Amino acid sequence: MIARIKSVIRRKQNDGENYIVKGNVKVNPDQYQVFVNNNPIDLNRKEFDILFYLIIRPERLINKNTLAESVWGDHIDQVDNFDFIYAQIKNLRKKLKAANANIEIKAVYGIGYKLYLI
Repeated sequence: MIARIKSVIRRKQNDGENYIVKGNVKVNPDQYQVFVNNNPIDLNRKEFDILFYLIIRPERLINKNTLAESVWGDHIDQVDNFDFIYAQIKNLRKKLKAANANIEIKAVYGIGYKLYLI
């Protein structure tokens, strides 16, 4: 039920669309699908969650703690480093670049990440 409520809210915010589109990247959050130039790209669940979190907040600086908590949950405060985030971001960037996506995830040293339209 919560998922349905979130879906209705998301569609209302996106003028009734199921997809979120930034540049040539289209994300379907209900089906966990990502398309670049209408070609699907394979992302694991965490990569998808990171991309979705960033794509609905374009050009906003997202603190790495906030990103980690939103994607991995409340138990994130028990970790001592963020190497797992760095690895997921690296893989996500590589997949987006290989698909010729015109969005880019940039790091802001010591703070977090921003998603830009190239």
